[in-house]
Amino acid sequence: MMGANEKCDVYSFGVVALAVVMGKHTGELITSLPTLSADYPVPTNGGDSRIPPPSSQLEKQVKLVLILSRACLNSNPCERPTMQQVSNLLMKDLL
Repeated sequence: MMGANEKCDVYSFGVVALAVVMGKHTGELITSLPTLSADYPVPTNGGDSRIPPPSSQLEKQVKLVLILSRACLNSNPCERPTMQQVSNLLMKDLL
């Protein structure tokens, strides 16, 4: 059994980031992880016409978080990014 380490932390980050972006409970996400792909559609207004669609910049940022989340959730811990790599990409592309 593997103890807690950075690869577990980055996996947890991926779960939380995906839950926030998708607006779903983590339990719902875990069951659908095998079907998520890198081209998963960016969540829109959730059917509420009062909410404007995301700007192209916001859509780009959300896609980045989705891609990073998917990488963090890689079933092989050795292939997951480090938190430093995730942080660097987020800082570079989101700020």
